[in-house]
Order: sequence, then C-alpha cells, then structure tokens
Amino acid sequence: RQRALLWAVLLAAWEAAWGQLRYSVPEEMPKGSFVGDVAKDLGLQLSEVSDRGFRIVSEGRTQYFAVHGKTGHLVTAERIDREQLCRLVEKCVLSCELIVEAEMKFHEIEVEITDINDNAPSFKEIEREQRINEMTAPGSRFPLPVAHDPDSGRNSLQSYELSGDEHFSLAVQAGPGGDQNPELVLAKALDREEAAFHELVLRASDGGDPARTGTARIRVTVLDANDNAPVFSQAEYTVRVPEDVPVGSVLVTVTATDADKGSNGHVKYNFHRISDRASGLFHLQSETGEITLRDYLDFEEMSFHELEVQAFDGGDLSDKTKVSITVIDVNDNAPEITVSSSLSEISEDAPLGTVVALLHVQDRDSGANGEVRCSLDGDVPFQLQSSHGSYYRVVTTRELDREQVSEYNVTVRAADGGSPPLQSSAVLALRVLDVNDNAPVFAQERYSARLAENNAAGALVLTVRATDADWGQNARVRYRLSEGRVRGAPLSSYFVVDAESGEITLKELLDFEDTRGYVLLVEARDGGGLVAHCKVEGEGLDVNDNPPEV
Repeated sequence: RQRALLWAVLLAAWEAAWGQLRYSVPEEMPKGSFVGDVAKDLGLQLSEVSDRGFRIVSEGRTQYFAVHGKTGHLVTAERIDREQLCRLVEKCVLSCELIVEAEMKFHEIEVEITDINDNAPSFKEIEREQRINEMTAPGSRFPLPVAHDPDSGRNSLQSYELSGDEHFSLAVQAGPGGDQNPELVLAKALDREEAAFHELVLRASDGGDPARTGTARIRVTVLDANDNAPVFSQAEYTVRVPEDVPVGSVLVTVTATDADKGSNGHVKYNFHRISDRASGLFHLQSETGEITLRDYLDFEEMSFHELEVQAFDGGDLSDKTKVSITVIDVNDNAPEITVSSSLSEISEDAPLGTVVALLHVQDRDSGANGEVRCSLDGDVPFQLQSSHGSYYRVVTTRELDREQVSEYNVTVRAADGGSPPLQSSAVLALRVLDVNDNAPVFAQERYSARLAENNAAGALVLTVRATDADWGQNARVRYRLSEGRVRGAPLSSYFVVDAESGEITLKELLDFEDTRGYVLLVEARDGGGLVAHCKVEGEGLDVNDNPPEV
C-alpha cells in the first residue's frame, strides 16, 4: 500500500511538473461541488492563489468547472449529466485548461465523470405482440425487445427475467460486442382452443444498489391451426311436419361448431346426399344451417324424407349428420268416387237386388282421414252394398213403378273421418223403362147419347176417351166397335168410331120408327194388346116426319 501511494504521489508530482492535472467526480453533483485541490497539487500556498490569478478555460459554450478564488479548489460550475455528455463513450473525461495569469502559464486538467445509477433499464418497445402458430414445435425461439440503460459498468443493464407462463422460458444470447439479446423460447406446445393468448412480462435489471428495473409486456397471440373439424350438435335431427306447412317455413336448423378461429372455425353447410325429389322440396342455407321448404309437401306422394348434411370449415375439415323429416298427414284430400260401371236405364219390372252401378271409393289420406263412409241421399229404392275392397254396388231394394217415378237421380255421397270431414258426391242418372202393365181405362164405364132421327151421315154421336198410364207404344190407345147388330144389321152399318180420337159418328140415317134405342160396345186397345170396354147407350129422338094415316 505504501508503495502504491508513493507511486501516486510521484505521478501527480510528475504530471503537475509537466502541467497536467487529473481528477474525477461523480455525475449529477450539485453546482460548487469539490473536484480537486488545484493549489495544493501545484505546490502553492493559499496566499499565492489570489496573487497569481487562476482561471479555467474550456472548449465549447458551457463551462463545467471553476476555481475557487480563496481556496484554490476546482469545483463544478454546472450539474453534470454523464449520459448526456458521453452518450456513446465508456469513459467520460472532460478537459479544460487552468490559466495562471501572473506567470502566463497554463496547466491541462482532465476530469473523469464517474457514473452513478441514475437510470433504470428501459425498453423502447414496452408492449409487443408476438404471434405464434399453435402447431409451432417446442424449442422454437423468437426475439424479444432489447432494453437500454445509459449508465455504465455495474449500473448498466445486467440481466433479463421472464415471468407469466409455463409455456415459455427465456434465453439470453451474448452479442459480439458483449450486449445481451433476450429470446422467447417455446417450452410447451400451444393449444389455441385451450388458451388463445398468453400474457408475459420481460424484466430488465441493472447492477446498481439498489438495482433499477424496467419492464416490457409480451402478449403472445396463438394463431389457429385447422386442427379441429366441425362437430354437429346432434348425430341425427328428427322433425315431424304437417304436409300443409307453408312454403318458406323453416323446418329445422342444424348446428355445427368448430373450436378453431377465423376461417378455420367458420362453418358452412351443404347437402351431402339428397334425392332429386328432396332437392326440389328443401333448401339449406349455407351460413345458418336452416332447412326451409321450397315447395309443397304431399304426404300421399311421399311421407318420409332422409337428408344428409355436411358441415365444413375453411380448411376443408368436415362432419356429417342425418336429417329425418316425417310428413304428417292432414285431411287435404276429399274422397274420390269413381263410377266403374252403371246402367242408364232399368226396366220397371227388374227383380229386387238388380245391380245398377259399381262404384270405387278411395281417399288418399291415411288413418281416420282416409276412412270413408258412403251413403245414398233421399228415400230411393236403392241401397249400397260393400263389395270387394273399396268397391260398392248400388242395387234395387223394392219394385220400381215407372208410372210413379220415371227417372232417378241417385246421389252417392262419400265422407271421410277427418275433422272436419271432407266429402264428395256422384250422381247416377237412371231412367225407368216402361213395361205394359197398365190396360187402357175409359173415362166412363157407360156413356149415354140422344140422337134425333134423320140426322145426316157423319153426324157426331159422342166421343169416348180412354187413357193408359204406360209409356210410348204401350200407352197408345186405339178404338173400335165390338161387333153387334141392330134389327139384324151389324152396328158397323150405322156407326163408325175413329180409331185415334174415339169419336163415334153416324154412318147412315137412323129411323126412330125403326130403332128407338141402341147399345154400342166400344173397345180400347193399347200397343201391348191390353184392352178395355165401355158401353154407349143411345136413345133416338122422334121428329114429326110421318103424316097421320086414316
């Protein structure tokens, strides 16, 4: 120690002898702080300081030092910031000259500004987002922000520390100039679906006492990889809809979720398997999964539809589900009556049980909606008989009489079991054919006529009339006189009857004196050969056609 001290004294004396003085002072000292005893180092007494006239001269506009006129001490003239003056210099030395005016001499002075720990490490980038794909392999490294500390030596940046998450660790690489470069190391595999973000804190510390620190926030955003396929909420969707649901209605919504993010998690839908008929009935909204009705359903045409829907994400991963649509029948079909065979005419003497029509009745609905009950309207001489399957026969139940009812319009009505029931009807037109079952009938059984004698031939005696309830030829009545005699002569010699009109006229003159009365038998015969008779009793009226005889 004594040897080292001796060498220091000798060095100072040598430097002073050669006119150079060296000092050191910590930065940030107040103005007027002691730097060195110039007078002593130059071997002067205090009394000589004021006599010789000391003055400090520095380059530049700012004077950082001054000499105290009474003590001969070198003091600071300004507060000195080492980091501002010597930003890029490891050893900060300020030079100035001490002018001894009385002797016209100068001495060079070098003052080293020593560092104090007045700066904490700081990051230019206090927040950083680091984007890492979730498929990145553990061990991968990513550069982190670098801290800066303008202090020097132990007071400068010494170490980094990372906190916040087990998925990451810190590595510090030494640069060629001795600087430290922090790196983020992936220690554990990432899973964006488990954690999409990781918040870390990078802390930089210097070697001061106490140490100063600075921090930067590191936000790790885990980028999605398409490692998840869409998943439907149900393996099968089952829906029951009535067949009269309006077009445009939403029948069912299928839903699939994808745990990925962005386009990898964006799910769209399409039909994977669908029949031509179903594709015309159903529409799938690709974004929402809504299945809507695009055309009318018909239970009777098809009561069940099975669709296969696919959900796929932006990375072409997919899932499938089945959609089963059961169409529920509604009573939208009235019974249909088909006349398979029928008669348009029937004889009035047709036997009981004669089949006049064969009907087929069906209803395309199902269940109670398709159950059909048939009936005949009104009091008619017919009834329905169930035949094989959905066939019915219409048969006669009593004798027909054309003279009472000549034709029938038989209404067959079919009603289903719906609520309310739907019904339909068919009309059977049936004409009753005449049978000659009625003989002519005279308006009177006996006719009386009074006829004056001597009437001219062709005189009308009277008119007989007979009617026949039958129809057509069977009802056509023709008249004739039955053969009889008057005074030995046939009736046809005196009277004649018109076959069509029934008018009885004289054929020749009657003589009261010869025939005072007569009886005619008139026959009416219809087209079927049935006959009827009536009597015509005639009385002759006398006229004064004979003079007295003596």
